[in-house]
Amino acid sequence: RCSWQASGGGLVQPGGSLKLSCAASERTFSAGLMGWFRQAPGKERDFVAAISLGNTRYADDVKGRFAISRDNAKNTLYLQMNSLKPEDTAVYYCAARKVRIVYSSWSDPNVMDYWGKGTLVTVSS
Repeated sequence: RCSWQASGGGLVQPGGSLKLSCAASERTFSAGLMGWFRQAPGKERDFVAAISLGNTRYADDVKGRFAISRDNAKNTLYLQMNSLKPEDTAVYYCAARKVRIVYSSWSDPNVMDYWGKGTLVTVSS
């Protein structure tokens, strides 16, 4: 059974940093695509970042500030978030897809097979 839990969220001031982690079961971690999405209150779930075979993709509004990575030995997915802005406030979710898919589809939440429980990130002074 898949085990998938995001952690590392919290309250941070604008300009600060947070690192999110997502510990996965081994089955999930052998996924072809893994990513992070976020959902702000009253809004749809939006793409943040994804990684597949060492290649990465980022949403335009986080490019240069966020970095996605994975540690296969620890079965963990990470999201390093720097220069945080109030508009980054949201619940962040990790997700995975069993098989690889074309790069153009990485940002579509509907292609993901597994979703973890979210972690809340609040950016406020």
